[in-house]
Amino acid sequence: MTNFNTIISSSTPTLVDFYAKWCGPCKMQAPILEQVKQQIGDKATILKIDVDHDNELASIYHVQSIPTLILFKDGKILWRVSGVRQANTILSKINEAL
Repeated sequence: MTNFNTIISSSTPTLVDFYAKWCGPCKMQAPILEQVKQQIGDKATILKIDVDHDNELASIYHVQSIPTLILFKDGKILWRVSGVRQANTILSKINEAL
């Protein structure tokens, strides 16, 4: 938890993907996030949180459906969305945060 708070409090934008291994839409989101990571490089961090293992974090951030993506910068939520999103939408939000 402390490490999570340190990461999201960074001035580097951090996209957190709340997912579960059994979730079909989460499996669709995973390769899209890989594509985003390749395009964005070190300008942003992408962090995956398995809600089955880190249910405390999911509870704190009121994650009720998965996948849920939350973009943080300096500890603040800049963008939050549930459901599968395409790379161009995610990249656009990350670029706004840079």
